[in-house]
Amino acid sequence: MTASRRPRPFSSRSFVQILLVTLVLRLPAPTDACDEIPRYVSMKPKGNPEAPVSAGFTAEYECRPGYRLIVPLVRPTSTVCQADGTWAPPLQDICTRKSCPHPGDPLNGRVEGSTRFGSQMNYFCNEGYDLVGNSVLRCELSGNEVTWSGDPPQCNKILCKPPPQIQNGEFTNSHKDTFEYSEVVTYKCKPSGGSDPYSLVGNSTLRCSGRDEWSSDPPECKVVRCEFPSVTNGKLVSGFGTKFYYKHEVQFECNEGYSLKGSPKIVCEANATWVPEKPRCDKGHPTPTPDETPSKTLGGGVIAMIVIAVCCFMGLVS
Repeated sequence: MTASRRPRPFSSRSFVQILLVTLVLRLPAPTDACDEIPRYVSMKPKGNPEAPVSAGFTAEYECRPGYRLIVPLVRPTSTVCQADGTWAPPLQDICTRKSCPHPGDPLNGRVEGSTRFGSQMNYFCNEGYDLVGNSVLRCELSGNEVTWSGDPPQCNKILCKPPPQIQNGEFTNSHKDTFEYSEVVTYKCKPSGGSDPYSLVGNSTLRCSGRDEWSSDPPECKVVRCEFPSVTNGKLVSGFGTKFYYKHEVQFECNEGYSLKGSPKIVCEANATWVPEKPRCDKGHPTPTPDETPSKTLGGGVIAMIVIAVCCFMGLVS
């Protein structure tokens, strides 16, 4: 007869193992706690993880292209998804924009703006100089670095080609091939060779105001002679002459018993006509202007007062 096998005693180690398994089984299954991963302008999570993520997930951040770490780095670079859907610790930007090298002022000009990534520089030239190239450069991304969008412009001296030659006239320094900015030429008319001289019509001086640009069109040299300015029942009082050329000014007044209608002054203009039209002298005395009547009235009153005063002094008025 064989002896019966006695049961092995239950060890404390086995009890602990069973207890741990039971506790693990009773733990809730992990769930997605954070629906979104924090986004920042200057930095991004490494590996580009996709939400949602579970509690305990750690998002480690790095700088975006065009940005660099702030030195010294004293802020945390990672954050952890919490069971309540929040992230801790809350992060602040650890990156700042990179800078393009400062281009410096161009010769005979200046530059204004910022060298930071995403910014721009604006170029300006001094007076008398013309900007050749792009007036605006932007600090852009090139791979992992930043660089300017193009080469800096130049400020070149403004020069003008000679102004136009004119018929019957000439201008100063006509032998020159180029003229500098603000340089002035003066036109004059040649002798006509006839009984009537040439008149210079237009601006006699032109200024180099831009690259191959002059301040105005050149003048003309031509004979401008207006007819004798006669007015019926009127007469010239100034501007007398036998010939009346460009810009000659005359003035009229009417004979006794006639009044002037129109402008008393007229000028011989470029189309050989008088401007404005010649006035008329219509029969009838001119109407006194408002400022004439008070002066005459005042003058008469003063004279009357003087006469009365003299008479009183002499005893002629009691």
